[in-house]
Amino acid sequence: MINERISPLGKRTFTRKQRAVSVIGIGNDGCVSLQSQAVNAVAGAQVLVGGERQLDFFPQFSGERIVLKSGLLATLDRVAELAEENKVCILASGDPLFFGIGALVVRRIGATHVEFIPAPSSMQWAFARIGLNWDDARFLSFHGRSTEGFVGRLKRLSKVACFTDEENSPRNLACLMVEFGEAAWTAWVCENLGGPDERVREFSIDVLANRTDIASLNVLILVRNDPSWKQPPLISFFHEDAFAKRMPKSGLITKREVRTLSLAAMSIRPRSIIWDVGAGSGSIAVEAAMLASEGRVYAIEVDPKGVDICRENIRRHGVDNVHIVAGRAPEALAGIEAPDAVFVGGSKGSLDAIVEIVLGRLRSGGRIVVNAITLENISEAYKAFRTRGITPEVTLVNVSRGVPLARYLRYEALNPVHIFSATKPQVQGDSS
Repeated sequence: MINERISPLGKRTFTRKQRAVSVIGIGNDGCVSLQSQAVNAVAGAQVLVGGERQLDFFPQFSGERIVLKSGLLATLDRVAELAEENKVCILASGDPLFFGIGALVVRRIGATHVEFIPAPSSMQWAFARIGLNWDDARFLSFHGRSTEGFVGRLKRLSKVACFTDEENSPRNLACLMVEFGEAAWTAWVCENLGGPDERVREFSIDVLANRTDIASLNVLILVRNDPSWKQPPLISFFHEDAFAKRMPKSGLITKREVRTLSLAAMSIRPRSIIWDVGAGSGSIAVEAAMLASEGRVYAIEVDPKGVDICRENIRRHGVDNVHIVAGRAPEALAGIEAPDAVFVGGSKGSLDAIVEIVLGRLRSGGRIVVNAITLENISEAYKAFRTRGITPEVTLVNVSRGVPLARYLRYEALNPVHIFSATKPQVQGDSS
């Protein structure tokens, strides 16, 4: 490890210091490609830690061996204890600090006690094998992680590389892409990289979704087929016709001008948890999910027809991070994780009770937005905030759109909408 010190002349110099724990990156070819520094670290260790496959690369090691399985935190506790009197080497795949065990080791043992000796990651080898640059790729790991939001994130990307596992396999990821209409990609599956049974194959997404002969140790690379593809705008500004909706007239749906202002008032962030109460056709839920691409949206809707339409719009727009909750608020809100932002578009006469529940569950600093059209709802919304000591921000939105009239263009007014919004005060010591 290189430590900095200041020389008598004021210049910075560096010295190497031995650390108690070495985390060594190792490839599927074992010891063959290890640099001498890594070999020496293993030779000087009293304890060797790693997966069974990695430990098998060192049959000559005579010290204590610890197999990394489930219960990783308990194992690292043991490593920290042993490191007080022993030199410990931890074997990891490729680069331990790239979706690897490295960050967890540092968090448990401390950076000042850990030395890293990385090897090329399987991701580097995968791009090298297919001869494709990877400086513009987005990297995702599904090792023990949910695939929720995977398709939604793809919509803004053109080159993606994924670490997979047996549950979240390339085949299952391809099935998700097909289900949500995101199949215009070329896939490379790179299996057992660096090993004697290495295999690299190219697939269409439709074909990959039906393959069952893929090794569990693999990297999946996805590249868009259309070279003219452009990243979609951050705010979609969809017209109502982009959504399936309930009729009559132009449909029971939040109009795009009001929708845009409402979404802006919610202060949505990439990882926000959002409630759309009285989701209707789900237009707010869909666009909120696009903004919170690494978050989650709960669309609460009581009407069975509305639930079906929400599902259709979720598939149509490929937002796989929206969960539909079929039921009436506020009762249907029980058990849903605490939100960062809430939109209330429909209340079925229970607005006061909904606001009470929302303000109780909303995270500190979170936002609540209520849209009201009728005079009764406007009065109820204002009272619901004021009786709880909150003066809401209120915006009256009057929108008129140009529509053809013979050779002319006239204005047609939409229903005016009141947008009520408020921030839940920060509570001292609240870390939510």
